[in-house]
Amino acid sequence: MNPASDRRNLTALLVAAVFFMENLDATVISTSMPAMARDFGVAPEHLSVGVSAYLVALTVFIPISGWAADRCGARRIFAAAIGVFTFASLLCALSQGLWSFTAARTLQGIGGAMMVPVGRLVVLRDTPKSDMVRVIAILTWPALVAPVLGPPVGGWISTAWSWHWIFLLNLPLGLLALAACLLLVRNGAHAAGRFDMRGFILSGLGFALFMTGLELASRADLPGWWWVCALLLGVALLLAAARHLLRAPNPLLGLAPLRMATFRVCAVGGSLFRCAIGSAPFLVPLMFQVGFGWDAVQAGTLLLWLFAGNLLMKPTTSWIMNRYGFRRTLTVNGLLVAAGFALCALLQESTPLPLIALLLFFTGMTRSLQFTAYNTIGFADVPQDHMRDATTLFSVLQQMNAGMGIALGALALSVARLLHGSEAGQAGAGAGDFRLAFWLIAALALAGTVDSWRLPKDAGQRVLKRKAA
Repeated sequence: MNPASDRRNLTALLVAAVFFMENLDATVISTSMPAMARDFGVAPEHLSVGVSAYLVALTVFIPISGWAADRCGARRIFAAAIGVFTFASLLCALSQGLWSFTAARTLQGIGGAMMVPVGRLVVLRDTPKSDMVRVIAILTWPALVAPVLGPPVGGWISTAWSWHWIFLLNLPLGLLALAACLLLVRNGAHAAGRFDMRGFILSGLGFALFMTGLELASRADLPGWWWVCALLLGVALLLAAARHLLRAPNPLLGLAPLRMATFRVCAVGGSLFRCAIGSAPFLVPLMFQVGFGWDAVQAGTLLLWLFAGNLLMKPTTSWIMNRYGFRRTLTVNGLLVAAGFALCALLQESTPLPLIALLLFFTGMTRSLQFTAYNTIGFADVPQDHMRDATTLFSVLQQMNAGMGIALGALALSVARLLHGSEAGQAGAGAGDFRLAFWLIAALALAGTVDSWRLPKDAGQRVLKRKAA
């Protein structure tokens, strides 16, 4: 037994657990909105502000996490973030109205923004390159499982108990995570410069406006210039932030990892892939219910086949990457991911259920492999002195991709309705609209393979147990 390795494994499991808790809270309320709306006395669609506030707070405050961990110590920040997230969960359960709930969700997002990136940083700073594949596999599963389990779990809790328990269940989980953090995580010291307030303001406003613009783009009930203005202003601020971060002596978020080809592939091609995958939990159940007219129970049950595919692929992921290398794995499996979306575009209401389940199982397997491969190669060549910036950048992109995936799924459906001349609103969406939307998402996933194909054959070789081809 190796005590250092055991501690590292347990810490990785702890970070994966809090990541799962954070990701689950981003999707679990989607099926609970009608019940919450009745208690708050508002229309169900108005609850989307609670979802958006959580995602925006996560994205805006993630860049602070690396600096805070270096300044105050990773153990203190990680423990404090778990405490804030858990306390905010209690406030969510006690909320009596929409705006108190939105404020509690914002606080919860701030806690989550500091919780997962710092936890990932703790693990990766302590992980040798030879053990990177296995550790990344542990850290990856929450991003795959939580979006699939969130909607059915939220619906079941709201039906069997009440929506308040969605947040109350975080209390014992948060207290256990806090105890494990204090027991396992060490408070390593790292140098931190002055806080980059200008970088924080530019990046925070840029991320918030960019994500808001994407979300508004799919809203047919709002003037089109709203989302155009938000999107353009967000892009302008992000470009200004990038220029500042490249020139500042002590930037809030260093961009040096983007100079590494392996990390850049994870950032660019990986973002396209994660956006495509992020659209699936939105488009698939909506197609089953709105396009095919199935009930929520049937649609939710079929989605569990995605989860089954994710689980089955996990034991063979490391073997595949070691056997074929990153370039071949990412390119070939990326084509299979795009093919999975294309096959979803061919589904009809008359398609046999076992065939649909088999397709979802297949897409679950391919996306699990692609997630792990991208996440592993992203950190393969990052030296320890750049690990803080790499983990923070990755966390920002991952969170943006999650929100963008849902927004792009809704936008693809809106474009499909427009091309087909369908009426605005989800009620006007037919099976043909969903099929075209899936073709658009398949093209997005296909575009993500270009970066992978351009990688050298020995890319990421340091973390693989194979000889260069």
